[in-house]
Order: sequence, then structure tokens, then C-alpha cells
Amino acid sequence: MSGLAVQPISTTEAVVASLRARILDGRIEPGVRVTELELAMEFGVARPTVRAAIQTLCHEGLLVRERNRSAHIPVLTRDEILDLFSVRIPLECLVVRQVLERGAPLTLAREAMAVMEALPDDAGWSQVVAADGAFHHALVSAVGSPRLERLYGSLSGEIRLCVAQLRPSWASPSAIGHEHHEVLNVLESGDVQAAEARMTAHLERAVRDLTG
Repeated sequence: MSGLAVQPISTTEAVVASLRARILDGRIEPGVRVTELELAMEFGVARPTVRAAIQTLCHEGLLVRERNRSAHIPVLTRDEILDLFSVRIPLECLVVRQVLERGAPLTLAREAMAVMEALPDDAGWSQVVAADGAFHHALVSAVGSPRLERLYGSLSGEIRLCVAQLRPSWASPSAIGHEHHEVLNVLESGDVQAAEARMTAHLERAVRDLTG
């Protein structure tokens, strides 16, 4: 029998995926604690399975866990958001400059942007967060620097939490897709200064929406 093999996901992976979607859809509020016992009962799985899922999400930066306490979604303060973007904006400007100077392919960024623009109005916001992350990571990946990828990856959890909190600022998933389309249009023009300015404006808009 020929065809593509379907790779089953483990129970832990299924719990991780479900919890991640709830966090990024805003169904679990920042600061709210999630307990192993409650989640184990809700999902009908053993507590070690939930513990492993929580550990994975802590590693991703979507949950934090203090010793002998339940995990919770980090609450990013105004100062923390400003600090994050004070690092992110020059880093993404570097990415844009390197992509254009190296003539790196933009295929994956186009694909991520198209996915975002095609999302229906009732799509879960976690899908927007995933497409946004795919767009920005595609640009980082295109540079071809493992160290740059590791550096950007260290910020990815907080970046996703910020994008999750941007939901009230956008009329629809396709609207934020259009915003990324405008960024890509400037990138495709090949003008480094214009691309850096457009990326800066894109990220500064997020800062205003998050802290205003």
C-alpha cells in the first residue's frame, strides 16, 4: 500500500497543542494559574502527562512555573513590553537588511503571509499568532545564521504572548495579514532603508497597541 504515512501525535503533544491554542486564543487569561489536577481531570489523562505538557510550554515561554506553585501565563508589564521591543525592533531591522543584502529568498515569508490573509474572520487567534510567527521566523531563517535564529528564538515566547494580546486591536485575522503584506511589498522592492523603516513602523504600531 502506497501513500503518505500519517504520524500519530502523543497524548502529551495533544495536550500541549490544546493548551497552546487556549493561551494564544485568550481563553486563559494572563496570570491565571493552571493546575495539573484540574487539567488532568479535564483532559482525562494522567498528571505526569499534564506535567510534561506544562514543562514544554514553560520551555516555549508561554507559561512560567515557580517552585511548588502552579504554572501561569506570564503577565507582561508595560516596561517589559517596551524592553522587549527595544531589542526586537533593531534585531528585525538587522534581519531585513541581511535578507536584502544577501538576496535571500522570500518564498516562506510569502507563504506565511498568504496563510494569514486567507484566515476566515472566525478563525482562532492562535492561528494568527502561528502565521505571524511563521512570517517573521521565515525572514530570520532566510538570513542563514544559526546564531541569529537562536537569538530570535529566545524572544519568541514573549513575542507570541504579545501578538495574542493584540487581538482587540485588529478587525479581523485578514486585516493583520494585510499589514504583513505591506511589509512584504516593501521588502520585495529591494530598498533596504524603506524596508527597515516599514518593519520599524509595523513593530512600533504593535507597541502602541499594547501599551496605549
